Amino acid sequence: MMKKLIYPATTMAITGLLAFTFAAINWKVDSDKAEVKFTSDKFGGSFSGLKASISFDAAHPEEAKFSASIDANSIATGFFLKNMHAKDALGVDDHPIIKFESTTVSKSGSGYVAKGDLTLKGVARPMSVYFTFTGEGGQGVFKGNMTVRPKDFGIDHNGTPEKVMVSLVVPVTKM
Repeated sequence: MMKKLIYPATTMAITGLLAFTFAAINWKVDSDKAEVKFTSDKFGGSFSGLKASISFDAAHPEEAKFSASIDANSIATGFFLKNMHAKDALGVDDHPIIKFESTTVSKSGSGYVAKGDLTLKGVARPMSVYFTFTGEGGQGVFKGNMTVRPKDFGIDHNGTPEKVMVSLVVPVTKM
């Protein structure tokens, strides 16, 4: 009877320790230094004020979770009229937030890929963000990119590019 009680208790203790060992590391984004830039064949620009919740450990990317949002009104193309046109195309009055929520994260070549849902103009579509992470001590930087096809999100104003390349530089500190 004693063996029947000790074995399950030992198994549960080991499983608990392993789960604790593989817990991802939580990171705080330095929003003031984060860069969210975009380019297309027609125009380029940036967004500001990135907010994110990041849980990531390079040794165990499968445990990672990314949740990020940005105010669509922060779009800056360098030209007032293009800003207004872009805000209209993005529908910022009804859909002021652009967000990404990961569903899986895995190793990919020399970096990683976060697959999840990008919500833009109220439409959620699957998206892959390819990224690298460099870190030392309690500091790190995520650098990533993705390609967005605006028409997939119902953005089809005159002058809308076929695809937009988004690049990210996200400095973080360990929480």
